[in-house]
Amino acid sequence: MTSIPDYAHLKSGFADPVLDSQGVFRTIMSAIAYPGRIVTIGGSVRGPSPLSTATTAFCLTLADGETPIWLDAGARNAEIPAYLRFHCGAPIVDDPGGAQFAIVVDAAAAPRLHLFDAGEDEYPDRSATVCLQVASLTDGAETRWSGPGIEHAIFPRVTVPDWFWSDWIANAAAYPKGIDVVFTCGDAAIALPRTVKVEA
Repeated sequence: MTSIPDYAHLKSGFADPVLDSQGVFRTIMSAIAYPGRIVTIGGSVRGPSPLSTATTAFCLTLADGETPIWLDAGARNAEIPAYLRFHCGAPIVDDPGGAQFAIVVDAAAAPRLHLFDAGEDEYPDRSATVCLQVASLTDGAETRWSGPGIEHAIFPRVTVPDWFWSDWIANAAAYPKGIDVVFTCGDAAIALPRTVKVEA
């Protein structure tokens, strides 16, 4: 006889799954359209620690049964995989290269970007999106971003590992292939599409 998983202890998802996810989706799309712009997402939703509010809202809105998720070591605690399976139906994969979404809660230990799926020449849209929780969206080293959705240039200061921007330059050079990144901190997020050129 197959045992039934106990989900009673799991934290709740959106209070109104339809309206809340629609609102978050619109906000994420706006962030992608305007890279570097800080947006607020998640509202009152509280996922299991150490998922931030914004990371939780990202997962609840975009993940489903057809979007395999890779979790870093910090997110592979007992509750998070069960939470995502229950609320999103998303399969959890062991290989970062096999994920459509990657959730990294420990930016300092994040995998190098080339380990994620950059898509194929015929289907560049099938690449991975990495949701990277960071310590701050405003206190890192200054960088210069330019590209679609950015008038002239902007100068975000996201806290990332030392190697990140050199990896990003290689990722952007592979366009139209390449991964996309969403930085999250608390209930705030910044999108970094592969089309954006960054000078560190």
